[in-house]
Amino acid sequence: MASPMEAFNASQTSYPDTVHATISSTQTGLISKVWGNASVLSICMSLLATAVVYDQFSYRRQKANLPGDTWKLPFVGPFFDSVRPEFGKYYKKWVSGDLSCVSVFHKFVVIASTRDMARKVFNSPAYVKPCVVDVAHKLLRPENWVFMDGKEHVEYRKGLNGLFTRQAMETYLPGQQEVYNEYFEEFLQSSKEAKGAPLPFVYQLRELMCAVSCRTFVGHYMSREAVKKIADDYYQITAAMELVNFPIILPFTKPWYGKKASDKVIEAFANCAAKAKIRMRQKNAEPECILDRWIVQMLESERYRERIAKGEEVPQEEKPAQVLKMFSDFEISMTVFTFLFASQDATSSACSWLLQLCADRPEILAKVREEGAFIRPDPKAEVKLEDLDKMEWTRACVKETLRYRPPVIMVPYMVKKDFPIPEENYVAPKGSMIIPSTWLSLHDPEAYPNPDSWDPDRWISGNAEEQGKNWLVFGTGPHYCIGQNYAILNLMLLLHKLSAEFEWQHTITPKSEEIRVFATIFPMDNLLLTFSRRGEVAAAS
Repeated sequence: MASPMEAFNASQTSYPDTVHATISSTQTGLISKVWGNASVLSICMSLLATAVVYDQFSYRRQKANLPGDTWKLPFVGPFFDSVRPEFGKYYKKWVSGDLSCVSVFHKFVVIASTRDMARKVFNSPAYVKPCVVDVAHKLLRPENWVFMDGKEHVEYRKGLNGLFTRQAMETYLPGQQEVYNEYFEEFLQSSKEAKGAPLPFVYQLRELMCAVSCRTFVGHYMSREAVKKIADDYYQITAAMELVNFPIILPFTKPWYGKKASDKVIEAFANCAAKAKIRMRQKNAEPECILDRWIVQMLESERYRERIAKGEEVPQEEKPAQVLKMFSDFEISMTVFTFLFASQDATSSACSWLLQLCADRPEILAKVREEGAFIRPDPKAEVKLEDLDKMEWTRACVKETLRYRPPVIMVPYMVKKDFPIPEENYVAPKGSMIIPSTWLSLHDPEAYPNPDSWDPDRWISGNAEEQGKNWLVFGTGPHYCIGQNYAILNLMLLLHKLSAEFEWQHTITPKSEEIRVFATIFPMDNLLLTFSRRGEVAAAS
């Protein structure tokens, strides 16, 4: 039997072995764990470094000889600069070369700045197609006609041409004037409530132009309350359509709010289409808006097909100019939505600058008023299309505003296949975005002497009308703006009616001439105006 001391000694002898084993086991596990974590970390760092190198290599390879940043901020590029876009940075890019480039997130962007480079892009449908921005397909829907290409686009567009003829635009004028009369009175009331203090009018003008567009497109099928809601919603859609934005739709981002708003707008227009189909089938129904006229064409095409199906030989003169299918309410809604997309921000921008520029140059505004009074002595009488045709000064003010402050300064296109541009010894890679700019062509001193001054007389006594190659306000090529004549006449109507019955004063600030970029361009100070009825100021004094 062992003594207690022996037992104690035995335990002491075996204890270090246990401890050593435990320590050894613990150290091995700890080292393995640290080593494992280090391996995971090193792998992650290696993958990140590889991704950064590849991102830079890809950018440099696509950039080739183009002006642009030597290196890009990994992955995001100049995204953070674009959260609050500055016109000066855009301008610096335009003047850096005929072509230049940036890379944002996964998208490589080529910028075509000069007249000839911009026209080359506009007129190269074999290589490029309109893409707006990445999120546009989700907001406007991928099957929308604006994303069609080639023959399919040409044929669809033919079916829309009849909506913008002179005869058609004559029928839209009464509704437009009704809207202008209503909103001008509201502008007057706003100034009275402010006791003559200037108010920022950019946002009210956005709602006005939305209301005019909706009345032109869908007539009385939409209530005033619905128009106001669309004007509010459309602000979210515009924010989502900014040139540089987060590339995927995540909750509470601009694209997310824009998608929710676009769903509501498309639903509202679909409801209008359903109502119009019912009304236009009624006997003696006369078209009052674009929706009516389009559905009339569909019904005429439907009757033509029925006659053919019965074996009737239909005389050529009784065949519709364009045989259309009966589009669904949703298909009609998508197209009307694109009309609003094309007109809303552009006309909001143009009318903001137009009112500011005319107010700041009373001698020009006086000529507009004199011309209007001569052509249409009674300011309460309905404006006819033939009246607008005669208003030379009014048209000149509108066209010069569109030149001096073009609402659309860039038009994004997607490169469908490698696009050779031998003038610059460059090939725009497939999948990249290429963006023609309109600014430099419209401020070319050879085409428009003293281009940075607002001078409507260049359209009357000068040769501005002859500068067709530089006039890229509405684009050119197969995707030029289908509603360009409508847009000019609409702005002429606005200026004529407002100047005939109202006075407006512009409060000039140091930021009045600065440009704020929000899809289109606006005065940086949001246009401080005060309205009064003509004659009231003189009577009061």
